[in-house]
Amino acid sequence: MKSNQSFQTKLKSILATSTIAGVAGVMLVTGVPATISAMADPVRIEAPTTAPSFADVVEAVSPAVVSVRVQGEAEEVAQNEGFGFQFGPPGLENLPEDHPMRRFFDEFGGPNFGQPGRPDRPNRPRGPMPVSQGSGFFISDDGYLVTNNHVVEGGSSYSIILDDGTELSAELIGTDSRTDLAVLKVDADREFTYVEFGDDQGARVGDWVVAVGNPFGLGGSVTAGIISARGREIGAGPYDDFLQIDAAVNRGNSGGPTFNLSGEVIGVNTAIFSPSGGNVGIAFAIPATLAQDVVQDLIESGSVSRGWIGVQIQPVSEDIAESLGLAEASGALVTAPQPDAPAAAAGIESGDVVTAVNGEAVENPGDLARRIASIEPGTEVELSVWRNGASETVAVTLGTFPADEQQASATEEAVPAPSSGGELTEFGMTVAPSDDGNGVVIAELDPDGTAAERGFQVGDVIVRVQDRDVASAEDITAAVAAAAEDGRGAALFQLRSDEQNRFVALPIDQG
Repeated sequence: MKSNQSFQTKLKSILATSTIAGVAGVMLVTGVPATISAMADPVRIEAPTTAPSFADVVEAVSPAVVSVRVQGEAEEVAQNEGFGFQFGPPGLENLPEDHPMRRFFDEFGGPNFGQPGRPDRPNRPRGPMPVSQGSGFFISDDGYLVTNNHVVEGGSSYSIILDDGTELSAELIGTDSRTDLAVLKVDADREFTYVEFGDDQGARVGDWVVAVGNPFGLGGSVTAGIISARGREIGAGPYDDFLQIDAAVNRGNSGGPTFNLSGEVIGVNTAIFSPSGGNVGIAFAIPATLAQDVVQDLIESGSVSRGWIGVQIQPVSEDIAESLGLAEASGALVTAPQPDAPAAAAGIESGDVVTAVNGEAVENPGDLARRIASIEPGTEVELSVWRNGASETVAVTLGTFPADEQQASATEEAVPAPSSGGELTEFGMTVAPSDDGNGVVIAELDPDGTAAERGFQVGDVIVRVQDRDVASAEDITAAVAAAAEDGRGAALFQLRSDEQNRFVALPIDQG
């Protein structure tokens, strides 16, 4: 018995020793020390013990969200029959008249579905017909509500359907096409549940959001997701600054609200990115801070009053920044001030880079447009501009944004000047005298040359290089040489084509 115990004791000792030796051997071979000291703690987030629920938010805000129905005359609909679309499998056109989905398919089942002339519905009257259907939400208990401009555009009468199915007439108060917002008013002897705009500036990428609206005319549908990006520019207008969300947003959600988990509206759904027309998880919402100001103006006056300076502008690229001696590629490069506009009256010139408004830095052209538009017309602002290698301050009294946006046009009379052509081999182009004597026109381009690579085109007129007017190839060569002597790595060319100006920087061969 003792012998057996002794054997087991020895066996345990051998195994323990072998294990330690084995581990030590592994450590020796791999070069890993016995004690490892971590330089920093890894990222750890305390996960919630339960899955998030949006039921409380949805229950609270749903009575404030409405379906918006817009009607126009039959003739208008005849011109826009493409609005109808096919949805669902065959046979849905045979739904019973009292089926809850019948109205939806009558209105949206296709350009000819449910129209006069159908054998099964021969006596359906013409008259006001649906133009569009979207979403909206109340912002006051007396019936003001917000939707999209593109939802109400082209309509002659408007109605809204509440969460409980009640249908009420609405009056159009005002629209703003540049931000795609509109305000309707419902007059009824009742108080409406309403929601408030929140501070979208505090919303972060990754925050939960809830979209409530009227996709495909179904009404009262809810989707959830996160903010997937901020500050998106999608080419919708001069004030692009959208929140991007991945909550499912479809046709009919337009004008509906995007809520945070406090039940505040942080965005107004306005567009989706979709190669097929359906949801692919990329939707865009007008930020609440922008929408709130526009909506307030529409309620007070029926229109939006915006500040205006009257300039054409373009982004500042790395090459352009280098050519101008700017420390970073930011700001808005003025390609042309509009004649008789506030900027021109204040002395703003082509080639100026607006870097700040009232001391606040301007990131890009869109940022400048939004900042100026948010200031009351008639206000004097200080623009910081970069000109001839130095910063200057220019005081500009803002005008009112024109009702119809005007593009800058060349109105000055051309002054004939002697001009000669020539070849600029460094950039791969040949220039010739321009017809009006102002600058030189690009006659030939080497497709593999630097100019062609940077977007120069035959027919473009080179007006200036750096801060010099040019009338010949020699003028261009001299301006480029001066830029090189100043230590510039690129030269800035001002081009004119189709009465539009743009700036392009070409790298300089320092050799």
